[in-house]
Amino acid sequence: MNHWALWLVFAAVVLTMMALDLGIHQREAKAVSVRSALLRTAMWGALAMGFNGLILWQDGADKAGEFLLCYLTEQALSIDNIFVFVVIFRYFAIEPAQQHRVLFWGILGAVVFRAIFILAGVELVSRFEWSMYLLGAFLVFTGIKLFLSGDSQEMDPEKNFALRMTKKFLPVTTRAPDSRFFTVENGKRLATPLFVALVVVELTDVMFAVDSVPAALAITQDRFVLYTSNVFAICGLRSLYFAVAGIIPYLHYLQHGLSAILVFIGVKMLLAHHYPIPIPRSLGVVGGILVVSIVASVVRARFAKQESPPPNSTESRKD
Repeated sequence: MNHWALWLVFAAVVLTMMALDLGIHQREAKAVSVRSALLRTAMWGALAMGFNGLILWQDGADKAGEFLLCYLTEQALSIDNIFVFVVIFRYFAIEPAQQHRVLFWGILGAVVFRAIFILAGVELVSRFEWSMYLLGAFLVFTGIKLFLSGDSQEMDPEKNFALRMTKKFLPVTTRAPDSRFFTVENGKRLATPLFVALVVVELTDVMFAVDSVPAALAITQDRFVLYTSNVFAICGLRSLYFAVAGIIPYLHYLQHGLSAILVFIGVKMLLAHHYPIPIPRSLGVVGGILVVSIVASVVRARFAKQESPPPNSTESRKD
């Protein structure tokens, strides 16, 4: 099997899944259940691992390892997007039944923009080798900044650059009729809050790509591996959102884990020419950081629940 055949398989899988999503799941607006979201997340994960199996067969263990590490890194960093999506939907009062529609079109646009970012990034690194050190230092700086900045869910939407620009250049109605992105009031065509939320989601993903694409470039400069792993991770993000959005506030140490991953990938990029870190070791570090941060968050949440007195306890009653 040649690379052109792998491209065809990749395109067929992604386009078929998106067509099914658009044609079947979008016919009527309804909230996505946690069970359905978990099934879809598992399905996208299984498709990604199946495709990685084809890469293993065609290109060997090294390329398959690069794909897996890129996929895991993008999945981990995309969790930070979920923090922001929760805030955006809460701010615009987007009903759960309409969130799926916003995320579908938002992620479809992200697939296009990631191709542009990846092609530009590979071209930059291939033409200017010193840019590897610049990108590595940027990732280390971003990771430290993320660690010190606190939780993303505490962000103020009014300070979001994408939201400010959208409101500045686009006439918006305060009402959101049905599931439409645009409406007509007094003969004037206006964007609905649903469309503004879509624009903010799209531009927010572009800003997050500034972190995730350099992280992927630290792993490989193979355009095929970079793009396919990114797209599989992005396509699974929509289902992942509905699966974990409710428990995100309880994952207290996840933000610290993501910052540690960024710092590690940045260091990996800085040391690439002098002390290359093998892919299996990188997989172990990234996977270990994720597991530790999630387990620590669960333990913390459990202890916090045990320490807080029940609402009807004698301690909470006034004599």
